[in-house]
Amino acid sequence: MHRHPHTAAGDPSGRARDPHDESQDSLSADAAESVLRQLSTARRELERTADRQRRFLAGASHELLTPLAGLRTQLEVARLHPDETDLAELVDHTLRDVDRLQTVVCDLLTLVKAATMPSQGTRLADLTELVLAEVSTRTPRTPTLLRVIPGVAIHAVEHEIHRLLGNLLDNAQRHARGSVLVEVRQEGAHAEIAVSDDGDGIAEADRGRVFEPFIRLDQSRGRGGPGLGLAIAREIVRAHGGTIGVEDAPEGGARFVVRLPLADPLARPDPEGHPRPRSDSPDADRVVSGRRPG
Repeated sequence: MHRHPHTAAGDPSGRARDPHDESQDSLSADAAESVLRQLSTARRELERTADRQRRFLAGASHELLTPLAGLRTQLEVARLHPDETDLAELVDHTLRDVDRLQTVVCDLLTLVKAATMPSQGTRLADLTELVLAEVSTRTPRTPTLLRVIPGVAIHAVEHEIHRLLGNLLDNAQRHARGSVLVEVRQEGAHAEIAVSDDGDGIAEADRGRVFEPFIRLDQSRGRGGPGLGLAIAREIVRAHGGTIGVEDAPEGGARFVVRLPLADPLARPDPEGHPRPRSDSPDADRVVSGRRPG
């Protein structure tokens, strides 16, 4: 028996409807929906980026305009009342404002440079030696306890790692009540640095915001500088292929944890041929510039 091909209802041409066409229509609709989702996601990301840029520019403008306004006021008063102006005092005040401006500009330049991948100056370095060198050159406000192991090798731009360590130590020492703890260890294929203080800590809801430029969470965490130290630290870590986060410290304050790729996850022999201690055999605690916390 001869079968007539099925024709689509309402199709004046009487042509048969190919089921394959319906499949193609479905695929086209799915593809269009996927493209729309991707465009929507890209748009939201652009909006977030634009918002971050606006906040950054607002913060930078505020930090630059505040000392500039002070400078202008002092100079205008001196011009209006030259006989009543103490020149030495005027110079001292203006130099302080200039120093603040210079600090902000230098930090902004450092932040921009830190956001790029290290392209030159990277070499094999012992992270523990970098930590010991940085701590030994500082005059800490509080005792600094070291809990480290030797031979933790990373590829790094050394001056950037020193800046990272300096910023984390500055932050910890600003907020510590009695002590700061610095730890270096190996965790799997990563080197880990942890800098802890025994201050008030950081609320969980604020732990992402604390790395944003010009963020001051409260009066205590806002002391000192324009608020770029932790933002610079984050960009240095990212440029070295690592991560940084903050958690509760055992001492009750904040614990900033940096993880960087190991250059050699295996323990290497020391110059005398003895194996270096691994992360499960830490050195005894050491205290730098202060008594051992009780």
